[in-house]
Amino acid sequence: MVVPFVLHIGLDDTDSRSEGCTTYLAALLVGRLDELGLCFVDYPNLVRLNPNIPWKTRGNGAVALRVEGPPDLLQEARAATLEALESNASLDVKGTDPAVVFLKGDPPASLVGLSSAALRDVVSPRLALSLVREIGAEAVCYGSGRGTVGALAAIGEALLRDHTFELIAYRSAENRGRPRLIDEASVWTMDEAMRPETFNNLDRETGRVLITPRGPDPILYGIRGESPAAVYEAHLMLKVDEPVERWLIFRTNHGTDSHLQQPAKVREAGAYRSVVVRGLVSQPPRRVRGGHVLLAVKDETGEIQCAAYEPTGGFRDEVAGLVVGDEVRVFGGVRRASRTQPRTINLEKLEVLRLASAGVSHAPLCSRCGRRMKSEGRGKGYGCPRCGLRDRAARKVFSASLRTIRLGLHLPPPRTHRHLTKPLSRYGREKTWTAAKLFEPWHWP
Repeated sequence: MVVPFVLHIGLDDTDSRSEGCTTYLAALLVGRLDELGLCFVDYPNLVRLNPNIPWKTRGNGAVALRVEGPPDLLQEARAATLEALESNASLDVKGTDPAVVFLKGDPPASLVGLSSAALRDVVSPRLALSLVREIGAEAVCYGSGRGTVGALAAIGEALLRDHTFELIAYRSAENRGRPRLIDEASVWTMDEAMRPETFNNLDRETGRVLITPRGPDPILYGIRGESPAAVYEAHLMLKVDEPVERWLIFRTNHGTDSHLQQPAKVREAGAYRSVVVRGLVSQPPRRVRGGHVLLAVKDETGEIQCAAYEPTGGFRDEVAGLVVGDEVRVFGGVRRASRTQPRTINLEKLEVLRLASAGVSHAPLCSRCGRRMKSEGRGKGYGCPRCGLRDRAARKVFSASLRTIRLGLHLPPPRTHRHLTKPLSRYGREKTWTAAKLFEPWHWP
């Protein structure tokens, strides 16, 4: 009897800024590996890594395919993967550095650690290639080898904690670069029927449809939701006026905040890191040219600037409603310092933990005539300029201002969310993964 093995195939950086898509290559591979007779032990895993990496293309996503089969079929799977990559990746585009990693058996703890780091920090290709050798994996790299980081990280991130699903449909080659022909009314109908089982289909503040990308890549639309059944049902509700070449359901960390899990101190907020910092507002928020709102937050290790940018709409007004002394938790990616700006946390969300007293202090009113009194000097109380009453016990009166910002979590509108940002509708819907029979159908063809 031949004992089957599990083979993990990690893919990354097969696209460029103007064409291609790593998830499309994965969809092609699913069809090929299915034809070979391999068994998928999980949905394809779409793993979004640190969104602050400056050299990323679009959403910084990598893919892991996990298949089971006899050794001879796994060798065929390797050959099919390399053939598909070389036929579909943007190998001749500068800055595209594709990689595929093959690993047999369970990912070791060292690989899981690298995946965790790649979610919120910068990981060097040299470290990734060293780990490939250490764990006995195989990496096939093109260009600089930078894609090895994502390919390896996707294998190590098994999405055992909170996760969601995304059904991605792809366009026929002749339609790429043209406007996507999806009936917007059907998207609104689908969203009404499927909330909260699906999320971020629309931005209701502007009416913008969010399931369709804007570039010339192969993706026609992507629907995100809590289960394979939900995204499949939502997909059936759409009215599409162009051919769908293929579609595939991924299990993913979209909408989970998986990059924003570890608290950090201000001094630890290094460039390009995803951080969660708790502190006090130390300078009043200020609006600057372009409509952005800046504020400063400090803890016992230092002070850092935070920014809510113009596209975040009403979220900027919430940030502007903070005052010095408010206790907050800020979430976001760190932009490195430049000649004109200090290092800055680009805000993805904000939690208000405690509101400071805000308002103004006034001299007391005269108890005899009602006129505003004047100070007689330090420790000497107040005197009335109209009737002459003196009161050594009188003190300033504090008038509290009405605070418009509320305690709790504040998010910008969905149109500005990163792939990883957890929308409000998902709080309380977190789940863990238990291997089970895959939903049918989970891909077509």
